[in-house]
Amino acid sequence: MENGVAVRHKGVFTAEVLSNQQIRECYYRLNLVLDPIGSRFFEQVVPGQFLEIDLSGLSLPPERHIPAELRDIAARQVLLRRPFSFSDVVTTPTQDGPCVKLEIVYCVLGPATLRMMTLKSGDVLSLIGPLGNGFKIFQTLKLAVLIAGGMGAPPLLHLGGYLRRHFPAVETICFAGARSCEDLPFTLKIGNLTGLVVDEFDTLGVASQVATDDGSAGFKGFVTDCVRHWLENHTIKPEETMIFACGPEPMLAGAARLAADFGLACQVSMERMMACGIGLCQSCAIEVKKGKTDETEYKLCCKDGPVFDSRNVIFQVQP
Repeated sequence: MENGVAVRHKGVFTAEVLSNQQIRECYYRLNLVLDPIGSRFFEQVVPGQFLEIDLSGLSLPPERHIPAELRDIAARQVLLRRPFSFSDVVTTPTQDGPCVKLEIVYCVLGPATLRMMTLKSGDVLSLIGPLGNGFKIFQTLKLAVLIAGGMGAPPLLHLGGYLRRHFPAVETICFAGARSCEDLPFTLKIGNLTGLVVDEFDTLGVASQVATDDGSAGFKGFVTDCVRHWLENHTIKPEETMIFACGPEPMLAGAARLAADFGLACQVSMERMMACGIGLCQSCAIEVKKGKTDETEYKLCCKDGPVFDSRNVIFQVQP
């Protein structure tokens, strides 16, 4: 048996903004509460799934708040919805049915996310979801190794909380990596026994380690090298262990190679440009192996993914 299959029902719903808090220089945490019908659809959402938000009606922030590197593209029209994964989903039972609150961590990178900076409590957004296939949690799982690269961290934060709530017997550890300390979308603190840890995971009771390419925080080097060092120094049972990875494709390819070297199963959350999010535009193709043959075929990241078995993915870049 396994958990983590996709919620097959999706629709267009509204969500009200509860808060929109800046957590780092270019990172924000957006909290939403879904309307009653949307709450019923999102009640069984699993980590790794996502939604698409209509941001076309939002205004730009004052010019003084627009980062210099975005000023030339800020005025570009936002036509398509934008996809976002969840960093947390909380369902509260009420007399009128479930009330679902979503947490989204986003980075201001372009015209759409730039406009999200202006969202405030009480604003209403249109969204489509829940979309895609999430992470699968097998009943034999005893050790979950989470590998997060940069903005790949939010769905793994959701997964960490999900495992603690629904599979408390599973030992979970997260390795969070980025180019530098400033590129981590989290708060770092000194743990009592374990050195530098990620506060958001520590609050959940999930162990964590930090790696930065430049050594500005935690392990110096790629996060996959940090994981390799940890695996080499711990006794693990491959049949009870799963790697869950989300981040840039080179990191995902590295996680797949790491899993193969240690004989571990690995699920990777892939990223592509998604125009529609429901499989109509065919713009988010992922090349995968076709069964046990040497042939390959294409799956859609939005519909068949974004989570795939790493053994099946033909990565566009090598680790």
